Amino acid sequence: MAIALRLSRGGSKKRPYYRVVATDERSPRDGKYLEQIGTYNPLLAKDDENRVKLVEDRVRYWLGVGGQPTDRVARLLDKAGIKERVATNNAKKAEPGKKAKDRAEDRASKLADAEQARLDAEEAAKAAAAAPAPVVEEAEAPAEAVNEATPDSDAGDTPGEVEGESAQAPAEG
Repeated sequence: MAIALRLSRGGSKKRPYYRVVATDERSPRDGKYLEQIGTYNPLLAKDDENRVKLVEDRVRYWLGVGGQPTDRVARLLDKAGIKERVATNNAKKAEPGKKAKDRAEDRASKLADAEQARLDAEEAAKAAAAAPAPVVEEAEAPAEAVNEATPDSDAGDTPGEVEGESAQAPAEG
């Protein structure tokens, strides 16, 4: 028969109270047990001496005959100094799977590309601001001559629009 040292729940709804028991591991949680070896009241403050009460010599006996404590009981025994608990891995905090790692790498590369594009745009803006703007001198010509000089422009354009377009064109390049 395999012995388990575990908690058996008592108390009322939302007011838990546990017995620390030595039991056959096949028996139900709140079922028949071999011996009660302590109590645990999680409602009390962590530094309260009545939170965990253990009968130390009986706990050592059941550990000596092969009793295996559950994780919570092992924590209680470790705090009481009866048995040192081996740290276990939290399965929920395990390493992510392959697909999750791939998604994280893709996200990181997209962020790096966006940051590089932003830096390039800032650098280009600084270079454009540092370079002197070309000075465009406007030719003083009659409005009719301007319309004839630009055959690509529409006939309905006013001279101001044509001059504005020609003045803006060199600044864009």
